[in-house]
Amino acid sequence: MEYVERINTELKPKVDNNLGKTVLDLFAGCGGLSLGFESVGFKTIGYEKLEDAAQTYRNNLIGDCYTQELDVNTAYPNADVIIGGPPCQPFSVGGKQMGLKDSRDGFPIFLSAIEQVQPEVFLFENVRGLLYKNKWYLQEIIEHLKQLGYKVSFRLMNAKFYGVPQNRERVIVFGAKDVIHFPSKLNYKVTAGEALGELATQIPENAKFLTPSMDKYIANYEKASQCINPRDLYLNRPARTLTCRNLAGATGDMQRIKLPDGRRRRLTTKEAARLQSFSDWFEFHGNETGIYNQIGNAVAPYFAMNLAKEIKKYFQPNYNGENHPMKDENGQLLLFHEPKKLYQTKQMQNICSKEA
Repeated sequence: MEYVERINTELKPKVDNNLGKTVLDLFAGCGGLSLGFESVGFKTIGYEKLEDAAQTYRNNLIGDCYTQELDVNTAYPNADVIIGGPPCQPFSVGGKQMGLKDSRDGFPIFLSAIEQVQPEVFLFENVRGLLYKNKWYLQEIIEHLKQLGYKVSFRLMNAKFYGVPQNRERVIVFGAKDVIHFPSKLNYKVTAGEALGELATQIPENAKFLTPSMDKYIANYEKASQCINPRDLYLNRPARTLTCRNLAGATGDMQRIKLPDGRRRRLTTKEAARLQSFSDWFEFHGNETGIYNQIGNAVAPYFAMNLAKEIKKYFQPNYNGENHPMKDENGQLLLFHEPKKLYQTKQMQNICSKEA
């Protein structure tokens, strides 16, 4: 099955009444993570503070999405699973990595939701920076979740091994009363060319081309950053990681296609959505910049579907969970060092004090 046909047919919302499980999606964005879960039969309820993203969710998914800014006191309905991507800016490798000192940290909110709802399973995803300078914080989160009675496992995963035409690394954390297996890699990869097809060589209406001054800026950027290969989209391999910055911003790192005549143009929202594994039927709400941001912030739905399938298996009778080492996709053990006494936010201290 070709890529476009695959995402258009497999990523369709549905409710499996035999499964009968409800998912809360916190920091839901436009619904990429929830789309993966609805495609295997889970009911979803989303929470998202940005109205345009929440409206995109409501327009495309079966579940409702509440436009609401969450805090540690937010009340939630009963649910079997909690999923989400707590705001990742504090831990981005490319960012300032302020961690808990960053007011955008969403983990205290996520942990308070788990304490309140006590779901059977939870899943959260975050940028790979959580395994580097901030790995002590990941350990702190995991230890707190273990105190709540969950078995927790994590892995650094790349969406390109799970049917997404993009090199997109994310830390995935599972928690349940028993260990949940991580999905196995698929036996194929999808290139950017396979994903875009003829779109890559077309000149769409209202195409935005780079100006000579922008071309010069990019050349200087690549020289200064000692970039060996140009940052153009290579059609014979998965795309670079899509972000809000390199989709919506006119930067040296911007995602662009080089046409046969030598001109470069920015990716369209449809092309960006394809590379993020959104189906062609999925319609985004908002202005162009907002749509680029929704796409760049989203969890790739096809990757999310692979994760959701494993959680669905967990709810089947006679599921056999087993304790296994926490490894990345290359088989390398992910080990923690004993942390020193570390800074905690007031919200985190309040959550942890409930266990005392």
